[in-house]
Amino acid sequence: MDVGFIGLGLMGRAMAANLLKTGHKVRVWNRSPGSADAMVKLGATRVATAADAFCGDAVVTMLANDEAVRATLIEGGLLASGRDTVHVNAATISAALAKELVALHEKAGIAYVAAPVFGRPDVAEAGKLNIVAAGAPQALARVQPLLDAMGQKTWPVGDDPVRANVVKIAGNFMIAAAIETMGEATALCRAYGVETADFLDILTSTLFASPVFKGYGAIISEKRYEPAGFPLPLGFKDVGLALKASEEAHVPMPFAGVLRDSFLDALAQGNPDKDWASVAEVAHRRAGLER
Repeated sequence: MDVGFIGLGLMGRAMAANLLKTGHKVRVWNRSPGSADAMVKLGATRVATAADAFCGDAVVTMLANDEAVRATLIEGGLLASGRDTVHVNAATISAALAKELVALHEKAGIAYVAAPVFGRPDVAEAGKLNIVAAGAPQALARVQPLLDAMGQKTWPVGDDPVRANVVKIAGNFMIAAAIETMGEATALCRAYGVETADFLDILTSTLFASPVFKGYGAIISEKRYEPAGFPLPLGFKDVGLALKASEEAHVPMPFAGVLRDSFLDALAQGNPDKDWASVAEVAHRRAGLER
């Protein structure tokens, strides 16, 4: 397929690389032009503007947040083009912006699929992402080969793209909650002389032997917070998205407020480049157990 790809951060580069590896023709654009260099070496075509990428059989966007999506797609005029393409939006965005994008795509006559992903950069590199997708069945069918190239499984959740974005928000809330839980539990154990690594080895090998607990448990045990696979500010942003979505739907999420404060506490320590797993250190610091 002839594919445009917009947004070449750690995740975007890995996803675009897998499209190239599976034989797709890929045109790339990024707000910071240098990020496209690695993709060009792999065979991608660098284009001068986002509009040059927003065409072809499909275009995948993987932008950092609401602001980047709004600036590139809406303020940049891409959604007023009416081009015959399928837009696959892989970004984690707010429920409010998700609803706005659905309306704008319908008005422009552009087919739209929301396809946020679960997985860190190493998972993206391996083509093992889990992709939550929602959109019109015919649009989803057209881009399924692209989703297959980037992920190990596509999880369809209906024809309303907003649903996929809410699943992603809720999923990231659960990951953040798991990290906070491990931080508080390991602080308690350390206060009684049990080392973090010993405790997490027991729990992630038995009761919590799941990818999130095992993966983030290892990061916490080793304090392997740099380089960040998912930086603290993005984690703070995603917890905020859960709170905003809950307010709009009148769904109480009291623990989301606790998470927000923990992430804000971590950011207040001046470590924005650390992985969001470092929020586990907040519980240790509050307990006077600096590691």
